[in-house]
Amino acid sequence: MTTTPSTAPETVDVLIVGAGPTGLLLAGDLAAQGISVTLVERRPHRTNNMTRAFAVHARTLELLDSRGLADELIKTGMPLTSLRFFGKLSLDLSRLHTRFPFVLITPQYEVEHLLEHRARTAGVHFRYETELTSLHQSAAAQSVTAELREADGSRTTLTARYLVGTDGMRSPVRHALGLPFPGRSVIRSMVLADVRLTDEPSDILTVSGEGDAFTFIAPFGDGWYRVMGWHRAHQAADSDPVDLDELREICRTALGTDFGMHEARWISRFHSDERQVPSYRTGRVFLAGDAAHVHSPAGGQGMNTGLQDAANLSWKLAAVLRGHTADPEALLDSYHAERHPVGTRVLRTSGALVRLAMARTPLQRTVRTVTSKALTTVRPASDKAIGMVSGISIAYRAPRGAHPLTAKRAPDLSLREGRLHQLLRESTFVLVTPDGTAAPASPAPLVHAHWQGDRTTALLVRPDGYIAWASDHPDPAALRAALDR
Repeated sequence: MTTTPSTAPETVDVLIVGAGPTGLLLAGDLAAQGISVTLVERRPHRTNNMTRAFAVHARTLELLDSRGLADELIKTGMPLTSLRFFGKLSLDLSRLHTRFPFVLITPQYEVEHLLEHRARTAGVHFRYETELTSLHQSAAAQSVTAELREADGSRTTLTARYLVGTDGMRSPVRHALGLPFPGRSVIRSMVLADVRLTDEPSDILTVSGEGDAFTFIAPFGDGWYRVMGWHRAHQAADSDPVDLDELREICRTALGTDFGMHEARWISRFHSDERQVPSYRTGRVFLAGDAAHVHSPAGGQGMNTGLQDAANLSWKLAAVLRGHTADPEALLDSYHAERHPVGTRVLRTSGALVRLAMARTPLQRTVRTVTSKALTTVRPASDKAIGMVSGISIAYRAPRGAHPLTAKRAPDLSLREGRLHQLLRESTFVLVTPDGTAAPASPAPLVHAHWQGDRTTALLVRPDGYIAWASDHPDPAALRAALDR
């Protein structure tokens, strides 16, 4: 039943549902470009306790660097130059060709603090304790109308030109669209707790899977630790009781010690799914982050993938809303075309890691040993794994006949005008050319930069740091066509 609102509907350019990291980055990006944004969140506000993500990978740090946030975030955490899984597989992140050859271990709430401050400063309107109950798209009005329920139970409506669901695994936006979320549970009865430890682990990040159990331990940095544990013999329902003794036993099985675990400030049981929505776009509604894809926590890629979804979508929505593209529909469709395959790949790699950790039979454990040795000692295999986990090697599909650099990530080039990531802070395309190349008039804002040396390749870098076009022998007509596209 439709409830008639007591006040006239509000109207904004973009309504974002869900104030996690994905929604906050997207909102800040759009508002920084003059787009009116409302961000609604059903929770009263964020809390520092309820956070699952701890890993910020190199590619995400590059995206934050192009927003002036990376250095500030690094102060809150601890860089880790290698990742070890179940005692046998080790990935050396120091070999990454990036300003950030490590994974930053910091709680998700530190990322949210920075992104929320940026979004508020840019002018995003926040509405906490507000829940989406339904939505309706109007082709004639070129808009989406959302019905919202406030904390006191009252109903209001808000009309937006576009709506984005960044509202998590149980996404009300996805349900309102009637979209399926195919997949399955891969880990049942995972125990999650925040505890104090008498004995400090020797590693910043402790991850191990031996026999029938595995454990993850990460520090908050204030004396508290997040601990996740799973044991094959304890397959209980999420609603079943759980206590600290169960988690201690899991840790002793996986690690040989529980580090003197005590004083749990909270403890719960949950399950981990592998799921992905078939389409990231339905008309004027988009899905990003956990609303579009969920997977096992192995590799710490969940929050990172969501933030990269937001970085891909934000500049495209802004270009359409500001009239800077000749083909709005094709540009918006490219969000699904580029990000859905990435989500699929993350599901597969994180799933492979968790299945290796859960290896049970002698054959499965032999496969784990052989795979771990290959990924640790064979350089091409190791580089491929490091590139995927860190996000550095992620590339999109280039048009037929395009230059080999097209659709690949642009490294943080040192240019005459400064570092590339610093130039990208203008939220515009960056054209990199040799000296003497004139930049033609552009339909969208453009920063023109120059190589420091004698390179002759021209690059057109998108606001999200991917190369839109490249040419070893640029001519004015080809450059003009690239800018028009």
